[in-house]
Amino acid sequence: MGRSCFPRCGFARIIAWLQLVLGILVIVVSISSLFRFYSAGFFVHNEDICRHFYGPKDVYQGFDINDRIAEVLTTIENLHKKLEMNLQQMEKSKTRLEYKNYLEVEVLRPVYSAYTALKQLRLPKIGNGTVKEESLIDTFTTEEIRKYIAPKENRIGKINFYGTEKIYNTIGHACVLMKKELEEYMDYDIGSYCKDDWNLAQKLMVNGCDPLPQRRCLTRASKVYQKPYPINESLWKLPDDRNVRWGNYQCRNFGCLSGKNPKRGYTKCIGCFEMEKEKLKWVTNTSLQVDFLIRDVLAIKPGQIRIGLDYDHCLIPLYATLNQRLPFFDNTMDLIHTTGFLDGWIDLLLMDFIIFDWDRVLRPGGLLWIDRFFCNKKDMEDYTYMFQQLRYKKHKWVIAPKSQHQVYLSAVLEKPPRAI
Repeated sequence: MGRSCFPRCGFARIIAWLQLVLGILVIVVSISSLFRFYSAGFFVHNEDICRHFYGPKDVYQGFDINDRIAEVLTTIENLHKKLEMNLQQMEKSKTRLEYKNYLEVEVLRPVYSAYTALKQLRLPKIGNGTVKEESLIDTFTTEEIRKYIAPKENRIGKINFYGTEKIYNTIGHACVLMKKELEEYMDYDIGSYCKDDWNLAQKLMVNGCDPLPQRRCLTRASKVYQKPYPINESLWKLPDDRNVRWGNYQCRNFGCLSGKNPKRGYTKCIGCFEMEKEKLKWVTNTSLQVDFLIRDVLAIKPGQIRIGLDYDHCLIPLYATLNQRLPFFDNTMDLIHTTGFLDGWIDLLLMDFIIFDWDRVLRPGGLLWIDRFFCNKKDMEDYTYMFQQLRYKKHKWVIAPKSQHQVYLSAVLEKPPRAI
């Protein structure tokens, strides 16, 4: 028993000595490291610490991480181009749709994700090198966004008469700030049905990601769609309930919207679908001075009102926000009518931009019909200035009380000609 203890005790002594030596080495290395930090000025907040502590020769001699990442990026980029070329060939053959979907979902998307992730990991160069600013396309990983953003080159490969060789799509910094929501909006299968994205689209637009990108998915429509009523009936008759997608409304039919239902899903325009009241206001007569009949407005310019913009009850609704420039050429509209939506809640500066855009699209001699604009009495002077600053000719101008603290303004103004 006594002899068998010697080997084990000797081994234990060796381990103990090794631990002691290693401990001393750790202390020496730690002291040496602290000394290097101190000599580099780390403890006195020297801005050149990184340059002093890790010079180019210390770390990057013989190995440049940027070069290695660049090699991988080039390989992935070449692979992606090859796969995309094959994908385009498959699109011409309907019999290979399943292979196309496989390549797009299982191959192209992961390759894009890896490519973008590697580009974002690229380090700035040391010395005189500068950090290359990444393009907007590298912000996103969803393939449809990248395809939408990517500049589209002219097919003939020459600069066109507008002085550009590429077409760039409309997407700005607000969309980048809402990267998660925009990628959700653009995440779909090409050629399949679009998701119900009403709330998501509104969120993007209200927060400045506007106009929304084009998409390559199919909008759902009723299989039992009913053709519209004749023109002489359609203005004052409720449409067929089956022609509308009711996903975002508490009501599920026009009868619910037009009835006196406090939970219709839209409180801004109470009574907008009550056709009898609308007909009374527009066609016959009401007791309110601020209600102008259509025939009286059209009689101001007999036979000259052909095309107009309704900034609320659009017969052809535009999916746009207040901040968006109207998608019409200058001096094209005979009439602009606004009611209900634009009132005293709006910021004065925003309203100034809107009014000047109305002026841009309204032709000389065209009419601006302000219908039941309302605001607090104390604010009427400010809004009155907004409408009068362009020096339009007044055909009608009526201010009437709406409540104890609010007033209505209705007016018909004519845009003057201006020297070119």
